[in-house]
Amino acid sequence: MTDQLLIEQKIAEIAAVADLLPAVVIVLNEDCRRVLYMSARGLAQLRITLPELTAMGEEYYARYFNPDEAHEYVPKIVGLLQHDDPSHSISFFQQVRTGPQRSFELHLSTARVLARGQQGQPLLTLCLSSAIDKDSHLNAKIQRLLDENAFLRANTSRFAGLTSRERQVLAGISRGQSSGEIAEMLYISAQTVDTHRRNLRHKLEATSSFELGQYARAFDLI
Repeated sequence: MTDQLLIEQKIAEIAAVADLLPAVVIVLNEDCRRVLYMSARGLAQLRITLPELTAMGEEYYARYFNPDEAHEYVPKIVGLLQHDDPSHSISFFQQVRTGPQRSFELHLSTARVLARGQQGQPLLTLCLSSAIDKDSHLNAKIQRLLDENAFLRANTSRFAGLTSRERQVLAGISRGQSSGEIAEMLYISAQTVDTHRRNLRHKLEATSSFELGQYARAFDLI
């Protein structure tokens, strides 16, 4: 069987059961840059037809996904395509533009290689995607984690400019400790702690303890 016939056969097999599954079913081409098939549920959410979607190519990602998250799942997809184990799969969160007025909604996606060619190269990747219930407590927790990751990426260079002592003081501040308590813990004077506080606010361009706490949480100081 030629690779093209195998592709057509696998897509037909998936299409025959896709609408029975409790998730959006997506079949991507060999490098995952283009959608070849999407179940009716997904097409309805995106308000698009299958021919329109398959013709979009990589624009599909730019139009429907948050580009700030691409660095989180693109390396996983690349690793999946390079993996030799046919049962290997990956999972990841994505913000998909399917909500009211095209707002982002959080989805959990899982993917695996669906078909390989005669030389063992990936031909198709199968992806299942489900929206996280907006009323679930997990939604808020996952969103906070995604926000922290975005904050980390945006402020890595600032945080890298802190000394080890400044990071210790930052951790103490974020735990709600006073200058005296931090000084006792680090065996330095309270005046030195206050100097570190001023330097932290300047280096991190933070105007409040809450903003300092964002750094401590994002960079795992507490």
